[in-house]
Amino acid sequence: MEINEIKEYLPHRYPFLLVDRVLEIKPGEFIAGVKNITYNEPQFTGHFPEHPIMPGVLIIEAMAQVAGILGFVTTGKKPADGYTYYLAGTDKVRFKKPVVPGDQLRLEAEIVTDKRGIWKFACRALVDGNIVCSAEILTAERRL
Repeated sequence: MEINEIKEYLPHRYPFLLVDRVLEIKPGEFIAGVKNITYNEPQFTGHFPEHPIMPGVLIIEAMAQVAGILGFVTTGKKPADGYTYYLAGTDKVRFKKPVVPGDQLRLEAEIVTDKRGIWKFACRALVDGNIVCSAEILTAERRL
């Protein structure tokens, strides 16, 4: 899935759209996408100028965004239909290694449960095949 199609599933835009491409998707099961990390991104102005590291909250947000795409594709809905997914919570978050400019972040999400519009995903972020972050992410589907 290319960026223009991703924009159909996510309401986020620059500088907060954190998915560059979807590599694979199995509706109802799994999604994998990528975010290319560049020094030109605004967060590196202050985090940290002499030792730029991608903020952990943005890694979590990137994982939540790919999870949201999976939710939209699974239900056959889009933001244009009047729906959105809000980040409702995180559990078991672990950061294993800093993410720096030049890294390609592979974002994976697998559906754990879906109960009345509350989705739980098991998510991982990887660089060069190594896990840099893992988390359980909860989202809430809402009609706007």
